[in-house]
Amino acid sequence: MNTKKTLFSAPHSEKPHNAGVGIQKIYKFDNGFGASVVRFRTPLGLNGYGSYTDNEKEWELAVIKFGDGDNYSLTYDTEITKNVLGHLEEEDVEEYLQKIKALKTK
Repeated sequence: MNTKKTLFSAPHSEKPHNAGVGIQKIYKFDNGFGASVVRFRTPLGLNGYGSYTDNEKEWELAVIKFGDGDNYSLTYDTEITKNVLGHLEEEDVEEYLQKIKALKTK
């Protein structure tokens, strides 16, 4: 049994996704950055998914920057990505969360 603690399972806020039937996980790190990790279905999605996912094991990730309190916005100016990242498995999300946590505050 793997008991290694991961960022993916670390404390985060979690709520139903507002654009479809799914989930949104918000991660916030001490450096002021975080991630929005989503997976949701919608009748308008090509394969039933509105997120950049194809199944119940994939996730979409966006880098976010926190302002006051828990207010945040998507940010596209990090070395991690200039867009959202899709079709990620849990291990991929974990790698990106580690990179986001290590970002230097600008």
